[in-house]
Amino acid sequence: MGSPAQENNVWQECDPVANRPPTATPQLSRRTKTLLIVGAVALVVLLGGARLVDVYVDWAWFGEVGFRGVFTTILWTRVLQFVVAAVLMGGLLALNLVIAYRVRPVFVPVAGAGAGEDPVARYRTVVLSRPRWFAIGIPAVVALIAGLSAQADWQTVQLFLNSTPFGIADPVFGHDIAFYVFQLPFYRWLLSWLFVAIAVSFVAALVAHYLFGGIRLAGRNGAVAPPARAHLAVLAGTFVLLKAVAYFFDRYELLFSDRKAAEGGANFFGATYTDLNAAMPAKLILLIIAVICAAAFFSAVVLRNLQIPAIALALLVLSSVLVGAAWPAVLEQVSVRPNAIDREAQSISWNIAATRQAFGLGNVGVVPYAPQVASAAGNAAVPPQDVANSQATLNNIRIQDPSRLNRTFAVQQQLTNFYAFAPQLDIDRYTVNGQRQDFVLAAREINPDALIGNQQDWINRHLVYTHGQGIVSAPADRVNVPSNAEASQGGLPEFAVSDSSNPGPFGLSPDGARIYYGEFVGGTDDYAIVGGNPGAPPREFDGPGRPANAYTGPGGVPLGNWAQRLIFAAAYGERNILFNGSIGSDSRIMYNRTPIERVEKVAPWLRTDVDPYPAVVDGRLQWIVDGYTTLPRYPYAQQVGLGQATSDSLRPTGAPGAAGYMRNSVKATVDAYSGEVRLYQVDEQDPVLRTWMAAFPDVVRPAAEISPSLRAHFRYPEEIFKVQRDLLTRYHVENPRDFFSTQNFWTVPEDPTRESNAAIPPYYLLAGDPRPGAAPDTQFQITSTLLALSRPNLSAYLSVSSEPETYGQMTVLELPAQLTGDQRGPQGPQQVQAELLTSNSVNQGLFPLRQSGTPVQVQYGNLLTLPVAGGLLYVEPIYVERNAQTSFPQLFGVIARFNNGDIGYAPTLQGALQAAFQGVPLPPGLTVPGLGATQQAPTTPAPGANTGAGPLPAGTPGQALSPELSEAVTAMNDALDRLAQAQAARDFQGIGEAEAALDSAITRFRAATGASPATPAAPATAGG
Repeated sequence: MGSPAQENNVWQECDPVANRPPTATPQLSRRTKTLLIVGAVALVVLLGGARLVDVYVDWAWFGEVGFRGVFTTILWTRVLQFVVAAVLMGGLLALNLVIAYRVRPVFVPVAGAGAGEDPVARYRTVVLSRPRWFAIGIPAVVALIAGLSAQADWQTVQLFLNSTPFGIADPVFGHDIAFYVFQLPFYRWLLSWLFVAIAVSFVAALVAHYLFGGIRLAGRNGAVAPPARAHLAVLAGTFVLLKAVAYFFDRYELLFSDRKAAEGGANFFGATYTDLNAAMPAKLILLIIAVICAAAFFSAVVLRNLQIPAIALALLVLSSVLVGAAWPAVLEQVSVRPNAIDREAQSISWNIAATRQAFGLGNVGVVPYAPQVASAAGNAAVPPQDVANSQATLNNIRIQDPSRLNRTFAVQQQLTNFYAFAPQLDIDRYTVNGQRQDFVLAAREINPDALIGNQQDWINRHLVYTHGQGIVSAPADRVNVPSNAEASQGGLPEFAVSDSSNPGPFGLSPDGARIYYGEFVGGTDDYAIVGGNPGAPPREFDGPGRPANAYTGPGGVPLGNWAQRLIFAAAYGERNILFNGSIGSDSRIMYNRTPIERVEKVAPWLRTDVDPYPAVVDGRLQWIVDGYTTLPRYPYAQQVGLGQATSDSLRPTGAPGAAGYMRNSVKATVDAYSGEVRLYQVDEQDPVLRTWMAAFPDVVRPAAEISPSLRAHFRYPEEIFKVQRDLLTRYHVENPRDFFSTQNFWTVPEDPTRESNAAIPPYYLLAGDPRPGAAPDTQFQITSTLLALSRPNLSAYLSVSSEPETYGQMTVLELPAQLTGDQRGPQGPQQVQAELLTSNSVNQGLFPLRQSGTPVQVQYGNLLTLPVAGGLLYVEPIYVERNAQTSFPQLFGVIARFNNGDIGYAPTLQGALQAAFQGVPLPPGLTVPGLGATQQAPTTPAPGANTGAGPLPAGTPGQALSPELSEAVTAMNDALDRLAQAQAARDFQGIGEAEAALDSAITRFRAATGASPATPAAPATAGG
């Protein structure tokens, strides 16, 4: 570059007269301006009107559920972020455009004067004729785009503003974990916007200086005016200075490193030896070089020399390659990999501790469990006292598989085509008549998608078929009568219905039984309009044989005035909302009707479990939804892909997402009748939840407000259980060396009862405390088995309590890895299933079915593994489905096996257990499947198996039926056949007659067996 005088002469080489801008500029007519304004307004109305309607619909909904504070907090946070981002981007861009305009050269070519020498002269003329349009319009558009992008990150801002300490320091820098999960993401988010703002401003300034003549490309080397050079140098220096700040924060980001996982080596997360000893010092070195580079750019303002900034920039790029990439790579190859087990031990130790902290695995009770196993000579003897001490488990063995019973419930209890049960039924526990037991449950919901023909009319879909009716339940440990090859109505659940006309065993109230909010009413078109004109007859369908119903609850948004009706007609694009005469002053519109939708809108910062379940609490049907607080990352903690970790054979595709921290901190309830949403704090120590509670006060209720009747129905949720199960396969190992070499790792077994190769699902059941020597009390728990890595042997049994007193208590029974002598280790589910299906007792038990001449399909229920009598008891139900148009699964038999011993098969659980325990007396009063504790049913016995349904002495052969008992069983089967046919034909009179005949047959059956007469069921006591 030449002297300043020579440089300035370059910008004065044009004739001033030739460079005068044109004196006249084309103007728009008044009519054209008016049309443009009208068109712009119409475009805004079309684009923004629908959005405003949606905002009002949301505002009205939040008012209905009483959480309008959530709506306003999110709205104002987004508005503030929009304004700040728009001002930052638009203001900074406008400032730089103004600077470029102010420092432009005085003499530059314009159109018509030397235009052939300057290709941008024409565009320069347009810009200079209306400078304000470009100085305001371009920044305004950029500001709008930036504001819309920034407002979506409202959660990052709220977490930063309401940050709550964890009370746990990271092992490298000693900062509280809150810095990494609440503050650092905000700093990086803010830094990214500053980067974008400076980069956009630099590009805009560069274009503006070129347009205004501050940068010329003519000649051999071109030329840059001193003001343009200074302006661009300041922007570039600021950008590099921000890069120095980024290097400072990059040091903390190393604690989230996935270097080892990415390299395919030891699969652990967090800063590795290379990160701590090479990458981290490199970040400090690059920070210093970036500051020097920024100073070099700033010096160009005074020195007017671009060589120094260019050299500094080259140094930064070269250092990034050598110091930031090459040095860590060399250290990894030369020092770490040859000695990885020693170099990474400390990092692995930190990774284990952090992962346990992040996923609530810090207090896992690992208990050694050495079951009595068989040797080559045969099964080990079972002490009778050990069997008697396992009464809490043996009395509550679940033989009903909720995943197999959907069609059985549907055919037997659905009643109409537009009612529906969930594909996978639920398990919960209740106390009925003083006896606590687990039940298979299914809410009888309305399914708008199942309406057919005229039922799909708008009036029918939205005003008539508005709600479901009641809940159907069945004890999980019994059937109505044992099945056999000839009978078509045996092996069915012992149904009990609770609805608006029958409180049933759970004491359900009439209004509490009506289901306006449920799992089948999701989607934008599944709204319901309830109520109507005062004095008009009700028109809502309330169930077969019942009079029409009129909703009187508080749910829904009022439609009592024309303005409301007009807004919702626009929102749903439905003119009938505006003109239908049945909609009156008492009408209300219900929308966002699924439990998950309602909870996610009230608490959008929660991740919800995919499986809400119904529970009868104080006479009302409540949906219970589990809510999780999650963080995408946690220093040194394993990051889990939730979709893969939560998938199993029943849910092949888990909910997507990733988490480095997860807690089940919230239990939410949604009233099936009123739609009321309540959120309760169940983890008072979770800092993430406390942060959100500070951001949204009065949204989550304290744990003290949870009633005992509600708490008694809380289940430890499947989703977090499956995540913890997946992590425990590795993170039960405490020794870093063993972890690195994957010694003693476990794996989740595949489901042996399904054709897919997916993981086995966890099972809810009521059983004794699995810990040896624990009190003999029943405990509602979720369980799973774990195998040795790449081996079929059972390595661990995992159980988590759902009892109010011990909720979340996690127990791992760790089985010995090696056995002595000729003993065989405990078998995994696949091994057990293979031996069960090839056993003589099972094949002989199914032989009469295969010889009956009726085509049937055999289905295997869930294979339960139960710690019993110092060993392991395997129990599996067998279902058959007769190949008919209205077929459904029926329980045909039960398989039982204790340890590696004999396999027992019988139509009843009692018979299967007696065969499995080889004649050891079972506990007195053992509850068994069937209508009573002592009934006897027609069976086809397996050789040596006891087929009695009651507690018979060990070794008693199957007894012959008396004529009275045989006639009673035949009458029951006939009545059940008539009932099924009447239900399929929707013959309500026939249903009533068949039910009366069934009651009479049951009475005769009880008289023949000597059982006490049936008494009306008393209301249930939740939990127990």
